Amino acid sequence: FAHGEVVMIGAMVAFTVIGWLAANTSLPPLAIVLIGTLVAIPACVAVGYALEIFAYRRLRHAPRLAPLITAIGASIVLQQVAMMIWSRNPLGFPQIIPNTVFHIEGATITLVQITIIVTSVVLMAGLTLVVYRTRLGVAMRAASQNAAIAGLMGVNVNQIIAATFMLGAALAAVAGVMVGTYYGIAHYTMGSLLGLKAFCAAVLGGIGNLAGAMLGGMLLGIVEALGAGYIGDFTNNVFGSNYQDVFAFLVLIGVLVFRPSGLLGERIGDRA
Repeated sequence: FAHGEVVMIGAMVAFTVIGWLAANTSLPPLAIVLIGTLVAIPACVAVGYALEIFAYRRLRHAPRLAPLITAIGASIVLQQVAMMIWSRNPLGFPQIIPNTVFHIEGATITLVQITIIVTSVVLMAGLTLVVYRTRLGVAMRAASQNAAIAGLMGVNVNQIIAATFMLGAALAAVAGVMVGTYYGIAHYTMGSLLGLKAFCAAVLGGIGNLAGAMLGGMLLGIVEALGAGYIGDFTNNVFGSNYQDVFAFLVLIGVLVFRPSGLLGERIGDRA
């Protein structure tokens, strides 16, 4: 649950760098965004590594509730640190990418949305290659399935778990830049809802399944958009887009009740 706050840190760092570059240089927009992202990535990687070392490493064999409580505490700490560094007020994210609108077969899509979609697909493809086509990915999957046996086979479990946190934090940094660019603001509480929705998407697609996570995210977005639209029509806009988050959590409840393994997750039967 602290992953959303790592996204927030990425957005805040990128906001600082992009804002300074936009005001003091004449670099092209793409270069400004890339530099902001490249600065945000190591900042988030450092945060992810610190979370693994100080918040989670000593709790690997603790009851399952302990890491959850620790994650909530880490989220609060990161929020308060961000508030002290940047501000409690929303920060206007510089509009670097032109807000060009395209109309395709009656649908409306902006250049920012296209950029986010393309970036997400590229990152997901790269992550899939890392997990399934590299030695690091093999070690990650081995440690996730059985850390004790992986250690006996020569895998440095501590290093692999730390590398996993750092990789996830790097992706979170890019996500923070994309979210900040899309909504045009960055705020120290922006990560809370993002983390919960990411969890909903992962559960919907199937925990531990990369394709399932992406499918879950897409379906969650569709359900939110359609749900908010239909409920607005049925209630004469008394309830509208402000209630779209409700549908994400309704989906989460439904999946946990009727299919806990998710859409693409494997069902695990009881052992004899």
